[in-house]
Amino acid sequence: MNAVVFDCDGVLVDSEPLSEAAWTEVLAPYGYTPGREDFDACLGKVSRDTYAHYAARADLPGPDVVIAAVDAVRWRGYEEGVTVFADALETVRVVAAAGVPMAVASSSSSRNLRRKLDVSGLGRYFDVVVAGDAVERGKPAPDLYLAAAAGLGVDPAGCLAVEDATVGAAAAAAAGMRVVLVDRGRVGSDARFALVSSLDGGLLLSWLR
Repeated sequence: MNAVVFDCDGVLVDSEPLSEAAWTEVLAPYGYTPGREDFDACLGKVSRDTYAHYAARADLPGPDVVIAAVDAVRWRGYEEGVTVFADALETVRVVAAAGVPMAVASSSSSRNLRRKLDVSGLGRYFDVVVAGDAVERGKPAPDLYLAAAAGLGVDPAGCLAVEDATVGAAAAAAAGMRVVLVDRGRVGSDARFALVSSLDGGLLLSWLR
C-alpha cells in the first residue's frame, strides 16, 4: 500500500445533512418529501443519479434545473461553514506527516467539492482531488477511484480507500483498492469490507505497511 484515497462527504466532513436538507427544500414544491430510505438509497451517488432517483418518484423539470437549485441551497449552508469530523482531521494530519500521498474521490461536483475542501481547511492536505463530474460514471463504477490513483501515479492495488457508504466501497473495490468503511451512522455491516467506528491515522498507516 502506498496511498490513501478518501471520500469527502461523511468521511471528512459532515455535509450529508446539508445535502439532505437541500433536496428536501427543492423537492417540496413538486409535492415530494424525501425520507430516510431515499437518502440512504442516494448516499454516495453523483447528483445526476440522485436526480434520477427522485425523478422516478415526482414530476420534476430537467436535471440541470433541479441540480442547480439544490446546489444553490447547499452553498448557503457552505457559507455558514462545514463541520470537519475531528477523527478525520487528526487522521489526515497523521497520514500527511508520514509522507503518504492522499487523494479525495468524491461524488460531489467539482465546484461543490472544492468549496467544501476550502471552507473546511482540508484542501491543502491532498495531492489529487477527483469530483463526480470529472468522470463518465459515478459510484459504484470504479471511475472515480481509478482517476484518483492515476492522478497520484500509483497502482490502485497500492491504495487504501476510506468510505462511509457501501456504494462508494464497492466502487473502490472494483478499482482494485483495499477498502475500509467508517460508520457514521448511515452504513450497516458488510462482510466484504473492514468496518471501523472512527478513523485512526496510526491504524491506517499500519494497513499501508
